[in-house]
Amino acid sequence: MTAAVPTLTSRNPADPADVLVSIPAPGAFAAADAVERARAAQPGWLTGGAAARSAALGAVAAAVEAAADELAALAVREVGKPLAEARAEVARTVAIWRYYAQAPYEPSGAVHDPAVGPGLLLTRRRPHGVAGLITPWNFPFAIPSWKAAPALAAGNTVVLKPAPEATACARRLASLVEQALPAEVFTVLPGGATEGNALVSAADVVSFTGSTAVGRAVARVTTARGVPVQAEMGGLNAAVVLPDADIGQAAAHIAAAIAGYAGQKCTATSRVIAVGAALDPLREALSEALRAVTVGDPADPSTVCGPLINERARDQVSAAWDGLSVLAGGTVPGLPGWYAAPTLVEKVSPGHRLLCEEVFGPIAALLPADDLAHAVRITNSVPYGLVTSVHSTGLDTVLHGLDQLDTGMIRVNAPSTGVDFHLPFGGAKASSHGPREQGRAAVEFYTSSRTYTLSPAKTM
Repeated sequence: MTAAVPTLTSRNPADPADVLVSIPAPGAFAAADAVERARAAQPGWLTGGAAARSAALGAVAAAVEAAADELAALAVREVGKPLAEARAEVARTVAIWRYYAQAPYEPSGAVHDPAVGPGLLLTRRRPHGVAGLITPWNFPFAIPSWKAAPALAAGNTVVLKPAPEATACARRLASLVEQALPAEVFTVLPGGATEGNALVSAADVVSFTGSTAVGRAVARVTTARGVPVQAEMGGLNAAVVLPDADIGQAAAHIAAAIAGYAGQKCTATSRVIAVGAALDPLREALSEALRAVTVGDPADPSTVCGPLINERARDQVSAAWDGLSVLAGGTVPGLPGWYAAPTLVEKVSPGHRLLCEEVFGPIAALLPADDLAHAVRITNSVPYGLVTSVHSTGLDTVLHGLDQLDTGMIRVNAPSTGVDFHLPFGGAKASSHGPREQGRAAVEFYTSSRTYTLSPAKTM
């Protein structure tokens, strides 16, 4: 008896009856075939030269920009991203492709004098081959782009396995990218764990963004194969508010980082640490700011907090606030789809899951700290170390605190959310594995360094 083929289904989280994609999963053989076709195309893509690669990436940017309204609407519908954020993501995607369109012209190595005698020593960075990319649903255009664009710029070909919940977005992005690139240089492989495992087992370099458990499994497989890997995983990010901070501004920034896109960002704030006298005014200001957040249809331009991606995600958030002291939120709005009100809780015991694991929703715990040193200890006490925001008007105090934080990114007087794609992105501890992505660091990750010794055939 033949086993049933799994079905990939993507639904509108604001209207679960609206099915965007329902297709048979392609399977492991399809993944292996996609890698082999990409491997056959890679030498031609590389030898086409820097000008051709640069022009192709620039053409992708132009195609995405021309389709911006359509893409934003698709992100709203498929992954529930509020319209304002969806438009911003598409604009960032355009900028990413334009940024990396210049990378093929950057120096790929250096020239050195030999230690003894005539000749030259050269270093040169060369592509690995086929880049296997596994991406999440929450940034369906930006994350695939900030992985694919530097890989392509360096001369690799790409096979992208998106999250099933973002299949329609990935396929539409592929249709735009493929217009500008030769055949098989960029391939989207829909699928789930089966296809992802097959891709990880076949690609020449792997970049993953997703959960910590899956990221660690990806790192084990690729390390055993001797294949370069980077894995961006979970976050349990803190916002530290000192007594001298502008409390109103801090509350606004933190509320946005808790509730924006229903907290479905690895950089979202999930712990708010109030130092000393900041506790009482911050409790009031942040509670008020969260109650004022607009929750509703992500297609409405005024919406800040849309639906969770699915019913399970919504239920995880509502279970997290159960039995706690709720300062704001703590309710499930009576709306179609999978919604949860932006929530702030306090008096959370140290072993509670909110302080130990990533819930990935619009909920945060308010925690008191005696002083900055105490706040730093609380911040560093979790297994993750992606990003911390620090709010203060005292530069000396902030600089002292920055040196003690075990996080890969630190944002002062700004929300924990938001990244600059031209700078390295990544965290510490369980948040990241391997080299950084984005910026120049990404191009280096997708290449390896070779050293050449050029000696004269005859000594003059």
